[in-house]
Amino acid sequence: MLRRSGLSPGQYFLRRKNRARFSWYLNKTKMSRPVQARRLEGVDKNIWVEFVKLAATYPNVNLGQGFPDFSPPDFVKEAFVKAVSGENIMLHQYTRAFGHPALVTNLARFFGKLLGQELDPMTNVLVTVGAYEALFCCFQALVDEGDEVIIIEPFFDCYEPMVKMAGGTPVFVQLRSKAAEAGKLMSSGNWKLDPAELASRFTKQTKAIVLNSPNNPLGKVFTREEMELIADLCVKHDVLCFSDEVYEWMVYDGKEHIRIASLPGMWDRTITIGSAGKTFSTTGWKVGWTLGPDRLLKHLRTVHQNSVYHCPTAAQEAVAQAFQREFDNYGKQDSYFVQLAQELQQKRDWLVRSLVAAGMKPIVPEGTYFLMADISEFKSEVPDLPDSDEPYDSRFIKWMIINKGLVAIPVSAFYSTPHKRNFDHLIRFCFVKEEATLKAAEDILQQWSLEKTGQ
Repeated sequence: MLRRSGLSPGQYFLRRKNRARFSWYLNKTKMSRPVQARRLEGVDKNIWVEFVKLAATYPNVNLGQGFPDFSPPDFVKEAFVKAVSGENIMLHQYTRAFGHPALVTNLARFFGKLLGQELDPMTNVLVTVGAYEALFCCFQALVDEGDEVIIIEPFFDCYEPMVKMAGGTPVFVQLRSKAAEAGKLMSSGNWKLDPAELASRFTKQTKAIVLNSPNNPLGKVFTREEMELIADLCVKHDVLCFSDEVYEWMVYDGKEHIRIASLPGMWDRTITIGSAGKTFSTTGWKVGWTLGPDRLLKHLRTVHQNSVYHCPTAAQEAVAQAFQREFDNYGKQDSYFVQLAQELQQKRDWLVRSLVAAGMKPIVPEGTYFLMADISEFKSEVPDLPDSDEPYDSRFIKWMIINKGLVAIPVSAFYSTPHKRNFDHLIRFCFVKEEATLKAAEDILQQWSLEKTGQ
C-alpha cells in the first residue's frame, strides 16, 4: 500500500489521521434536529409522481393523466403567438399581480353574465397559476386549525392534503351508487349523496365544503336538486363553499352545469374556481382563476401576493383574447365550448365501447375528461393479495402498464384511507385523446380480450 501510494510511513499515517478528524467533524456538524415542518407529515406521497414515472419507463398508450394529446384550437394558439411576437413589448414583463387587466375584465364580463352578478374585475376576480394554486389559496386563506372541511368522495386527490396543510380536518361524505336499470350501463348519475348523511357532516366546526362538479374522477354532474341541498345546508350552517368547476364546459348528453354561486344565498359564501388549461386544452399554460365576493377574495390575494405573486403575462393575454371570442360566440354553434363538448362526447363513447368489448364495466360519465371502469372480471389476471398494504387497483394498473402497455389511474387514490379498499376494483381512464391514441387503446383492449377467451 505504501509503495503504491508513494508516501512515507509518517505521511501515510498523518493522512489517515486527518481523514478521521474530517469525518468526525462532518458527523459533529451534521444537523440532527428534525427539518420537516409538521404540516407536511402524511402528505408527502403523490399518486401522480409514482404513475407518471412508471408510464415514462415502459412503452404505453397513456390514458392516465388528464391532459389532451391534441392541439388547442387555432384561435387560442394564434392569440398566444400574437402575444409573444407582437409589438406590445410589455407582454414580456410583469403585469398586475392579481390578474392581467385584459383577462380579469373579460372573465368578469363573461362569468358575470352566467352568475347573474355584476362582477368588478379588480375585486371579484383573482388570476392564479392554474386551478391548483386557486385551491391552495382557498385553504391557506380561509381554513384555520380546528376547522372542519367537508369533502365529497371520490375527490380530486389534492383536497385532503391541502386541508391538512392548512391545519384543518377533512370530513368525508360519499357519493353512493345505485344499481343501473336492467340492460343499461351504470352512469355517473347513479351515484348520489344521501341527504341525511350529508346533513350529519355539518357541525359547529365546519368551515367549508369542497364541491367538484363535474366531478373528477367519476364524471358526475350534480343536478339542480343536489346543488340546492348543498346550498341550503351551507346557508343554514353559515359555511363557505369552494366550488371547483374546471370541467364546466365538458358536460354531455344534454346535462346542465349548475353554478352553485348563482343559487340564492350562495354568492356571498362561494369561491368559484376555473381553469384555462381545461377550458381551452392548454394545461401547460397554468392559467386559472377564482371568482367571488371581495370579502373572501381579499384574503386569497394576501396568500397569492406572499407566495406566487404573479402569473405569466403572455399566457394571460392569450386567454383574455380567447374569452373575448367566446363571449361574442356564446350560445352559437360557432362557440368552441359547444363544439368541445360534442367532440369529447364522441371520444367518451368510443372508449366506452372499447372497454365493454374487452369485458370491463365502464361507468358512463356525464362530464369531465374521465370515466371509471370496474375491473372485477379481470382478477384472474392479477390475483388479489388481501394482506398487501397496496390497494388492488394500484397493483393492477402497474401490471397493466408493464404487461399490456396501457396506463390508467387507480380510483382508490381518490378516496380517504379508511375507504380505499371499498373502491379498489375501479380504475380511471382519460378519454380526451386524439383518435390515434384511442384507436391504439382499442387495439390493446381487443387483443387482451382475445387472450382472455383463448382465441
